[in-house]
Amino acid sequence: MGLLSTLLTSILHPNETRALIHYAVWRDPLHNLDENQHAGMDRDTMKECWKFLDLTSRSFSRVIKELEGELARVVAIFYLVLRALDTVEDDMTLDIKLKAPLLENFYLKLEEDGWNFNGSGPNEKDRQLLVDFHVVITEYKLLAPAYQSAISSITRSMGRGMAHYATLHASSGGSFSIDTLPSFDLYCHYVAGLVGEGLSLLFSASGKEKPFIGEQKELSNSMGLMLQKTNILRDFREDVDEGRVFWPKEIWGKYATEAKELTLAENKNKALHALSEMTVDALSHATDALDYLTLLGNQSVFNFCAIPQVMAVATLDLCFRNVEVFKRNIKIRRGEAVKLILAATNPRDVAYIFRDHVRSIHKKCPSSDPSFVKLAVLAGRVEQWTESRYPSFIVLGQPTPTSSVEWKEGMDARIKQLPGLTDQQALAEERRRAIREGEKQPLTREDYKFMAILFLGVFGIIALMCGIGFAGLWFLVLREGAPFADSPEDLAKYAAEIAEESAKSIAAAAASATGHVEL
Repeated sequence: MGLLSTLLTSILHPNETRALIHYAVWRDPLHNLDENQHAGMDRDTMKECWKFLDLTSRSFSRVIKELEGELARVVAIFYLVLRALDTVEDDMTLDIKLKAPLLENFYLKLEEDGWNFNGSGPNEKDRQLLVDFHVVITEYKLLAPAYQSAISSITRSMGRGMAHYATLHASSGGSFSIDTLPSFDLYCHYVAGLVGEGLSLLFSASGKEKPFIGEQKELSNSMGLMLQKTNILRDFREDVDEGRVFWPKEIWGKYATEAKELTLAENKNKALHALSEMTVDALSHATDALDYLTLLGNQSVFNFCAIPQVMAVATLDLCFRNVEVFKRNIKIRRGEAVKLILAATNPRDVAYIFRDHVRSIHKKCPSSDPSFVKLAVLAGRVEQWTESRYPSFIVLGQPTPTSSVEWKEGMDARIKQLPGLTDQQALAEERRRAIREGEKQPLTREDYKFMAILFLGVFGIIALMCGIGFAGLWFLVLREGAPFADSPEDLAKYAAEIAEESAKSIAAAAASATGHVEL
């Protein structure tokens, strides 16, 4: 069945198949980890860290490994620290009396040589990372002080936030939920927004980005919130089945008494309305994410930040008005993901990806949806952001329109709004138009007569020259009594003597002229 599905996908989506082949065969990584002298591959502890990175997240592992210079190693350590912290928070087998203090003080463990934790449940996916956490600590201590400070600060804030929500979850009897949208924003800030802030600090500390990047807390927070809210939207069924409701009650409470009721077939329309509200909330961070990406100057940093964002907006498009969200965890196709990776290399193309997916979302939204107006406003905001910075009527590789007279049928109507030509430009354009129109006019009978006379004249001159040549040959060689009739070789000798005499005459004349100049 898997093979048949793959074949069907390759037939229905040939561009994605081509992208997969291109990515697997021809694409070279922006920076190769094996060639990175700062990757720490000469140390066993760092090799273990890279191994854990591959085990915990293959998708993030790839983009982290392509970061430039030591930034790849720094971000890898940052990711593993937060992954270990998240593993503690997700472990439902831990008693809250142990979990909460551990989360709050996890940042202090980074300073304890040899510390590890083997109290996680046996089924925890990343349990081994905590068991061997001492290798992460060893590498953390080898980082520059600026990196250590940023990682420790973010771990401290995130751990305290996680401890707060873990305590709420335990006090509620294991049925964790979030009530309001502000509470939802705060939760997402602790688990994802702080990651964005920490990465910005690392980017600026590395010197790969300008110092002000580390100060963009609001934009960095929005980058994390958009990713986290997209994941929460997509994982609704999985979370509900585990007794956790991350969708805020302020949204789902309008349509059901219990969140799990949205999974029932008879509540399909209500569930889709709740899904639309969650989509609106996630898309509210779209223009902030685009603003942040335009500030980045390093290509590897840009790719690292842009790829998850385009994946998020594509996932929102896939999930919107899709009842499968309430049945299972759905993901974008692998081929589509690879296309996004290959395309997300500059702010302009990323903005167009956002615009296209938001257009698709808006197109699928019926007017009966309670979020129709809000969604239309957000779609217009993304459209305006994109067009104000990267106008679609400017096509790369073609001349940029500069005046309204350049508009032609089928072109963007906004070209008509450009200013007209100056008098001098208008005169030049009139001349060019006259020339173009003259080139398009059909040939008249007089034109054909002129061309015939011209060709006859040229052929006549050629024939006359040929006749003179043959006449000279006949007079000197072919006729009876011709001076060179018996010995044609003498003709060549005679011609050579004439040429030699001519050369001597020219040389004498040149010498005489030189003498006059010297006098």
